[in-house]
Amino acid sequence: MEIVKIPHLQKQEYDRLIEENYVCRIAFSGEKYPYIAPFMYVFDGRYLYFISTKYGKKIELFRNNPAVAVEIERYADNLSTYMFVTLRGSLEEVTRNETKQEIKQSFVKMLEGRKISPKILAALGHDPAGPPEAIVREDRSLVWKLTRVQEIVALKNT
Repeated sequence: MEIVKIPHLQKQEYDRLIEENYVCRIAFSGEKYPYIAPFMYVFDGRYLYFISTKYGKKIELFRNNPAVAVEIERYADNLSTYMFVTLRGSLEEVTRNETKQEIKQSFVKMLEGRKISPKILAALGHDPAGPPEAIVREDRSLVWKLTRVQEIVALKNT
């Protein structure tokens, strides 16, 4: 019996998958095991940007080794359809204040445009009863950019 191989997504298909979603998983290199965490992201058509708190295991792992794998997926509840893209590259901290503020504003627009619960603000170190604009006004978040993508694996069912 021949092994069935999962078909690849074309670039326009995985770009659309990335554009339509806003949550991914990032795998960091751990000491013994990989460390995987969910992140929200925005996509400007060229780069993925992530926002996170300024504390936690991910910060230490990022500082030790910025090489990561980012996975974005979509699937039906019964798994009759599915697709995913994994991008292997490096995270780079965005430190230029003007750029960081623009990206944070993109996150605010995304949260408001997609009507995401304000409860998610707690995952970013902000009061969930506060306005999403606090992300821009208060310096509680790191902003990262995925760069130097070395490999893209993008698959779907038939």
